[in-house]
Amino acid sequence: MYSFPEETWRTSTYTQKDNCVEVADAPGVSAVRDTKYRDRGHLLFASPEWRRFVDSVKTGG
Repeated sequence: MYSFPEETWRTSTYTQKDNCVEVADAPGVSAVRDTKYRDRGHLLFASPEWRRFVDSVKTGG
């Protein structure tokens, strides 16, 4: 399991007071966690998989 320092996590500019997800990147992987439940861990995705998801959300596809 990857460990991500707190300073590597980022949120969307659309975040509304702990009502979003945070993302952290490392070589080849991206991690996602809930801002409300940071202590419950994170989901890990291969970077290309995460990029395809983000691109799909941005284009509405």
